[in-house]
Amino acid sequence: MKPLLLTVISFVCLTPLHAAETYTENPGKEGDGAFNIGPEYQIDPDLTDKGNAKGKTFTFSMKLADSKVFDGKDKTLEPDKKKVNTERKVTVYVPAAYQDGAKAPLLVIHDGPGQLKLISNALDNLTISKDAKRKLPAFVCIAVQNGGNDGKNSERGLEYDTMSDRLARFIHDEVLPAVLANAEIRAAYPKFALTENPWGRAVMGCSSGGAAALTMGWFRPDWFRRIIAYSGTFVDQQDDDAPEESKFPLGAWEYHSGMKLIETSELKPLRIFTHVSENDNRANDPEETYHNWVMAGMRTNIALDQKGYHHRYVFSKATGHCDKRVFEQSLADTLEWLWRGWEG
Repeated sequence: MKPLLLTVISFVCLTPLHAAETYTENPGKEGDGAFNIGPEYQIDPDLTDKGNAKGKTFTFSMKLADSKVFDGKDKTLEPDKKKVNTERKVTVYVPAAYQDGAKAPLLVIHDGPGQLKLISNALDNLTISKDAKRKLPAFVCIAVQNGGNDGKNSERGLEYDTMSDRLARFIHDEVLPAVLANAEIRAAYPKFALTENPWGRAVMGCSSGGAAALTMGWFRPDWFRRIIAYSGTFVDQQDDDAPEESKFPLGAWEYHSGMKLIETSELKPLRIFTHVSENDNRANDPEETYHNWVMAGMRTNIALDQKGYHHRYVFSKATGHCDKRVFEQSLADTLEWLWRGWEG
């Protein structure tokens, strides 16, 4: 990777978790900044199966009708045009390095287990690494399927493109308790536990899922603080009839343009990775939207950097939207950078 010229600011995070305790980490600035990758790609060996000990995978379903946050009946939805699922699958990977009874850090993955194989390989390989600079904590992966379809007036759009804390509340109040209560997980790990430390809670997504990852941290940094956004949808895809339109009329576009939320808001305790592909969403959208999409990702990068966030940005040449090749080459580096400094 060749770094672009980019000013990097490092800071020590000192955050109260409870009235009587604090948590401190100092990840340093290594890996912060902007990087180009491509146009040639190959899979990182750390994302392949090297024959190391495997963790355990669990899958269960949650009915939308049982949710108090996303019950599939929102007024913004058009179920006749965009089908709403009746249930969503949740896939949990507990790495072999996890010790039962420990409060595990976690990574929430939007849109289900699409990248889970790569991430589980990274965990199998890098939790046992002898290189302190190339090591991952034994975090639990929780891949959550969206509620169906895409774009405005869809359940997925409602969940991922809405500028509010609704998705964060859904994950925090409903999904995490369901994981902790799952009978199969409990049978395998009787003392299974997840950390309550927001620095031990990461969120990852691509496209609208990437924007949703930032939105979860942006609105609820008291719950989620490590963010991965590949090909982020930092354009206006929020439902036109959503209540949030009154506060954020341009949806995720407001982060970098319009209201310039990143620039004008107080610095939040977040560690953020963002990515843009050279041809991001070009194949499906008109030329004007394409330029806006790539522009939005670039502007988000600039805003985060100028504000002073611990931030890593990757621009991938000759690639498209949520391109498999980008994940295969960069995801191990992304995860290693994201978790640097974790002292849980």
